Amino acid sequence: MLLSVITVAFRNYEGVVKTWQSLRNLAGDPSLNFEWIVVDGGSNDGTAEFLEKLNGEYNLRYISEKDRGIYDAMNKGIDMAQGRYAIFLNSGDIFHDDVAQFVRQLVRVQDNAMYMGDALLDFGDGNKVRRTAKPGWYIYHSLPASHQAIFFPMSGLKTYPYDLQYRVSSDYALAARLYKAGYPFKRLPGLVSEFSMGGVSTSNNLELCQDARKVQRDILRVPGVWAELSYLLRLKTTGKTKALYNKV
Repeated sequence: MLLSVITVAFRNYEGVVKTWQSLRNLAGDPSLNFEWIVVDGGSNDGTAEFLEKLNGEYNLRYISEKDRGIYDAMNKGIDMAQGRYAIFLNSGDIFHDDVAQFVRQLVRVQDNAMYMGDALLDFGDGNKVRRTAKPGWYIYHSLPASHQAIFFPMSGLKTYPYDLQYRVSSDYALAARLYKAGYPFKRLPGLVSEFSMGGVSTSNNLELCQDARKVQRDILRVPGVWAELSYLLRLKTTGKTKALYNKV
């Protein structure tokens, strides 16, 4: 199995359907072998019934039960996954039309690296902003690419799952741990996904910045001065993002 697409959902039936519809962009290339793992937090909105009716389409496997939050649910998805690589495409996130062209590049790679591409950020006003993947060293300030555009090696995820002590930055902490453990970032050309702004990291930008600073100090071991400068820069940029989203 080449790829595990892991989707976390809670009371977002329409988002699950939207994500499911976008899987056709990947399934359009029959040479790409993938599975869809859905971890639902016990929603009572028809999500489980919808998934059951799919009869295992896209090698679907799912669970619907209470969890301790989004990162706990992601860890459940990791436990279920069987692919060489995994990508986290949560309910409402979608694959870009050209995603198959990107994933075909993964077939040819042999090393255990975090492969990343570009993503489109939708602020809800009809305009989409492309977030281009940055060099790997950018991890010392932030994720080099959108979480929804990083293909993580499964061997790394099984060893270094999401740490629940980071309430809004566990994705950053996970990528930092993998990087320090010898899994490099490698950029491949192309668009991977599209997603709407306004999630937990947008609405809780102060906590996000504090969490990220803790990752830098405890995992990346960056000097205190650099961590503080990075904190101030992140606070400024995330504040602008939050303001832009709130205008829509």
